[in-house]
Amino acid sequence: MVNKEETDLLAKNQFQNGSSERSPFLAEPVRLTPAWEANNLPNDELNFKSMTMERVRMEMSPPVDRWKLVFLTFVLHGLGTLMPWNMFITAKSYFVDFKLGPEYTGMSGDNLEYAKYFMNYVGFAAQIPNLLFNWLNIFVKIGGNLTTRIVWSIFIEIVIFIITVVLAMSDSSNWPAQFFWVTMISVVILNMANGIYQNTVYGMAATLPFKYTGAVVLGSNVSGLFTTIISIISTEFASSDRTAAIYYFITAMFVLLVCFDTYFALPLNRFFKYHEMLNEKEAEKETKSASNDVPYGQVFRKSFPQLFNVFFVFFVTLSVFPAVHSDIKLNLDDSTWFPVPEKYFVSITCFLTFNLFAMLGSLATSWVNWPKPKYLVWPVVLRVVFMPLFLLCNYHPLNTERALPVLITSNWAYWVIAIIMSFSSGYLSSLGMMYAPQTVTPKYASTAGMFAAAMLITGIFSGIAFSTLFPLLVNVIGW
Repeated sequence: MVNKEETDLLAKNQFQNGSSERSPFLAEPVRLTPAWEANNLPNDELNFKSMTMERVRMEMSPPVDRWKLVFLTFVLHGLGTLMPWNMFITAKSYFVDFKLGPEYTGMSGDNLEYAKYFMNYVGFAAQIPNLLFNWLNIFVKIGGNLTTRIVWSIFIEIVIFIITVVLAMSDSSNWPAQFFWVTMISVVILNMANGIYQNTVYGMAATLPFKYTGAVVLGSNVSGLFTTIISIISTEFASSDRTAAIYYFITAMFVLLVCFDTYFALPLNRFFKYHEMLNEKEAEKETKSASNDVPYGQVFRKSFPQLFNVFFVFFVTLSVFPAVHSDIKLNLDDSTWFPVPEKYFVSITCFLTFNLFAMLGSLATSWVNWPKPKYLVWPVVLRVVFMPLFLLCNYHPLNTERALPVLITSNWAYWVIAIIMSFSSGYLSSLGMMYAPQTVTPKYASTAGMFAAAMLITGIFSGIAFSTLFPLLVNVIGW
């Protein structure tokens, strides 16, 4: 029996004698200690060909998001994703009272029908293409890679806002019907592009730590607050409705241009590159042991509880906002002092309140993540109580006679209900969007994030459709 020392000695003598023949005593090749082969490392890690010095430094010392630049960038893109929707619904007075109103057009009858149903038409024109392209973008990579999709989407949105500004500058008093349909076509094209943009942004955020998905949701809620403030400022200080609309829509173009620039700055950030590298490495590992095809059904099933939460939060919210919320009037019979004048009642208690507190709700998820994923469904489902509560307020839809008695007569009570609804919408929707990518492996986190974005739009669309029943309900239900 030859022991290890004898084997080593024979090998040494053989090497010194210059013999090319392998000793019969050496059953195995000489191994280094520690043995690289024993680790079963892939070739690219053995020869270091794919390793750059920057990548090595990031591996040894993971970068942090300095000054929260990446977080703020995704907040900005969240603002950009809902900018088209918020711009058109917040400009209700411009479209309904000015461009399509009787004083500007000097007409009545059929032409006023465009004003009466403008918000319903805008809702469907915006959300149907947004819905279709959000879902389509999951399964078909429309427009190629991420850069191509985002660049072309933002470019198309900017072009549509230029057309909207031109329409605002034009005298359309003699062709209100044509103005209405050109606006609707613009809204459709705008939201086709925005569907791809929004879905892609959520997919990008899903590859980062989960709070960055929350940053996109926070940005979408900031978007509503931002557009409301811009609408109030432009209306207050502009010399005319036309001038106010021009400044208002030019602001949207400016925001989208900033989104365009900051997207190209992301790959230059070390924190973003580091997490992009981690995601690629994780995907490579899983690709070696699995098919390259994305198991869409499996991803959807695993993330479905959180997808339902996202859907139902937005379904309830959009059922009452803005359709019901914006038609609740100041109750002049309430003897309690109320700080908001009638002129600004809808702007402040509806649009400003909703967007401000939805933003604060989203922001709160940066510090508090309760309830945990398993129990999130309970507060989400309980929010259905806001539907009857808003109907029992001083809700008076346009050209509809109310038969249902007003049971919530206090302006303060209505405002408190609006605040709770708004805050819970921002908070719970952010939690659902953040939890969804965590339900699957990192390789499919981006797909789960896209599913969540598509369910968000599905909830918005379903809520808008359901809200059309409420004028009928208050008209026929009475006691």
